[in-house]
Amino acid sequence: NNIKILKIWKKTNKIKTNDRISRFAEKNLKNKKEFGEDARLAFKRHLNDLKRSEKNDPDFPYIFDPEKAEDIIELANKLTIAEGEGDQTFTCAGFQEFILGSLFGWVHKETGKRRFTDSYVQVARQQGKSVLNAILGIKCSNFDNYNYAQIYCTATKQDQARIVLNEISKFINADADLLELFEIKDYKSEITAKITNATIRALGRDTKSIDGFRPYLGIVDEYHAHKDNQMYKLLKGGTRKLKQSLISVITTAGFNLNAPCYELYKYCRRVLRGIDVNDRQFIYIAQMDVNDDIWNPKNWIKCCPLTGNDPELLSQMQEDAKKAKSMGGEEMRDFLTKSLNIWVTNAETAFIDLAEWEKCGSNRTLEDFRGKKAICGLDLSSGGDLTSLALIFPYEDPNTGDKKYYIYSHSFIPQRRMQEHMDKEDNAPYIIWQKEGLLTVTTAAGGIKTDYKTILAHLHNIIDKYDIDLTAIGYDPHNASAFLLDLEDFGCDLVEIKQSARSLNDATIDFQLEVKAHNVEYDKKNKLLTRSMNDAILSEPNSFGEIKIDKMLQKVRIDPCDAIIDAHKLAMGVEVEEITTDQSIEAYLKMFEKA
Repeated sequence: NNIKILKIWKKTNKIKTNDRISRFAEKNLKNKKEFGEDARLAFKRHLNDLKRSEKNDPDFPYIFDPEKAEDIIELANKLTIAEGEGDQTFTCAGFQEFILGSLFGWVHKETGKRRFTDSYVQVARQQGKSVLNAILGIKCSNFDNYNYAQIYCTATKQDQARIVLNEISKFINADADLLELFEIKDYKSEITAKITNATIRALGRDTKSIDGFRPYLGIVDEYHAHKDNQMYKLLKGGTRKLKQSLISVITTAGFNLNAPCYELYKYCRRVLRGIDVNDRQFIYIAQMDVNDDIWNPKNWIKCCPLTGNDPELLSQMQEDAKKAKSMGGEEMRDFLTKSLNIWVTNAETAFIDLAEWEKCGSNRTLEDFRGKKAICGLDLSSGGDLTSLALIFPYEDPNTGDKKYYIYSHSFIPQRRMQEHMDKEDNAPYIIWQKEGLLTVTTAAGGIKTDYKTILAHLHNIIDKYDIDLTAIGYDPHNASAFLLDLEDFGCDLVEIKQSARSLNDATIDFQLEVKAHNVEYDKKNKLLTRSMNDAILSEPNSFGEIKIDKMLQKVRIDPCDAIIDAHKLAMGVEVEEITTDQSIEAYLKMFEKA
């Protein structure tokens, strides 16, 4: 009977993957030869969402409708490509089916409206970006049961914006049936859909022309070239009163890490990794993995899914690679960014490799360091923004004898300042961090100014609760005068940490190396801390070649990182107690019990 019950349970709890989108995701979930980690995480997300949908998760009111996914794929596969040697029917590649099917297949269980309101797709050059956007334009204009839809193809320049419009025109002109359903008005950079009276328009950076409009579909082409997010925000702002709309970003990587596209790219990668949560953002990023040899053509299929399956195109790309490698400079940078879809300055400026950081995640908490010595780092804010404290526990690994560091991090923000950030549509999930106990929201002084008393009370509480032996506090002298006398109550050394590259260079470099060596340990549930590590970059070296951490944009949160570096500067010089034989045996037995 137990065996029968188990079989029934397995049968009823197995997710349905009989549609082409789910089969594709399941088939390639572990396909490391053809898909990079980000693409595989997109497949994993789809399959996990199927499970959530079948379990009737109240926080996930969506269901995957294979018929709606098939509708757009069927439409795409009926289109005719006129460009080239002769007319031929367009055929979606597997990854294109996954993108289109996901965007239209996921719907709300009760309303049937589409789940995804935002889409971010990043692939290399010549991988069908404009074609995908054209398919979206044709579908949403005449074949989505929505009358008088406003559809905008946008870019930094009018000519760039017209590229997508021209792709739509090519599909229409190549098909007699479509010609009867659309009217192309080249002189107005506009296409009218006759069934629904929808309009498709190409717009450059003349933002006044779209201000106040309500886009049913907003296409942002080559977002990496946008210097700011004004166009994106205007499109997004116009969708708020629509029950169903989509802002589609399809782009390659770019050169500018200060651009809004790079911020969106990093945000989407955090969503794929569960650091941030956004069930209405679709993501597909085609990139090679960190350790892949970028000059090995076998790896190029991960960022160039169309080229990688075409021997002739792959051969041409190999010639481009040889030229770029030989010439270097701009030629090299262009090849890495456009052909290999790599944000070229990412590895050069990132403070921490997120993959290495995640390997340092641990299930251990402060309870595991009860009674141990610790150093505190404080990053203070005067303007009422995020304030962070960090505790670092230097200890000796009983198995290897190596010196390691356990990190505890907690942050604080005034209530009204948090609301201001949320009103400005920051991507930071403050409410989730608060619920998870990673962030304390303060209400003193009207919830506007930094509440130093709450910060000190929190530090006192955890010291008393876990009997922590606090040996030193490293603090940023800027903004510290307000409660410097209160710090003396802790009865430990108070060390002023100047926030200059000269002062922080050694601690910054050493912390990077310790993370790479996996000698740093932190509570892996602390997503605020991981977000901070992901947002931090390295500053430009000073005249002596010294560096410190910095941030690219005003909105990002690196305060926990600042507090950790302040503490690490002091922790580097701390001698850890030698582990006795009895302690080693005890540690081994605990490890054995857990195993």
